Amino acid sequence: MTIIKAHNLACPIDGLGFDYLEKQLVCENGHVYDIARQGYVNLLPAQHKRTRHPGDSKEMVLARSRFLNSGIYEPVARRLAQIIYSYHGDNKTSCLMDAGCGEGYYLDYVFNYFQNKNNSGEMSFIGMDISKAAIHEAAKRNKQISWLVGTNRRPAIEADSVDIILCVFGFQSFEGFNKILKSGSRIILVEPGPDHLIELREIIYSKVKRTPLQDLSRYEKLGFSVGDSQPLQFKTGLINNKQIHDLLIMTPHFYRATKEGREAAARLDTLDLTVDVMLRTLKKVKEGNE
Repeated sequence: MTIIKAHNLACPIDGLGFDYLEKQLVCENGHVYDIARQGYVNLLPAQHKRTRHPGDSKEMVLARSRFLNSGIYEPVARRLAQIIYSYHGDNKTSCLMDAGCGEGYYLDYVFNYFQNKNNSGEMSFIGMDISKAAIHEAAKRNKQISWLVGTNRRPAIEADSVDIILCVFGFQSFEGFNKILKSGSRIILVEPGPDHLIELREIIYSKVKRTPLQDLSRYEKLGFSVGDSQPLQFKTGLINNKQIHDLLIMTPHFYRATKEGREAAARLDTLDLTVDVMLRTLKKVKEGNE
């Protein structure tokens, strides 16, 4: 397999393609985007931000990086890579994008999985996240992946140019995904199941809600067909106090929990957690209805 840099990025202002210079991307209308020293590019203009620093903070990013690097969620990454590879097959050229890639753990895992398969063809890998702190960290992880700061609502990617989108515990924008996916291509979602991290949730909340999975059939009007779903459930084994802290910091539970709940979690020495996720697939079969 030959890894190629993504050449399907698009100006977030006017949607035009880029001239790829050594340290800049320049669109046909003259909009210029500098490539950071770390290798990523920021394609999130100020008018597309809802806050000054959208997305995960540096503290959340570093906590997630430490937790994921420990290998606790490796079974999730492995199953994700297997599913993606089963759909990719022997395509000669393809583009794989992680929408909401965070610090890059899952996309880097998929990248290395494909590398180890040593299949033929050319592939480009794109990791996009709205958090500049996350992309800054991701760019350290793998220099062969094209990393960009951007939003799933308006992905700075050329229309009909992506073969597979993965979205792992991330913000989903099927309208945005629909625009950049090729016909016949797929979205692969990783979503929390009702018992995901249930042991921690029972500690930090006075009442635990077991939220059912969303109904994906509502996206059929956009031109998607709902494909396979694969459940994955396993126990983490005992994780230590520091890992519990990192897990809490990296999830929305830290902000949703009460002060008492966070303090109770901080007193834990160890915890054996349930990981309960569903890997779900949608296929773009036609253009959606306007």
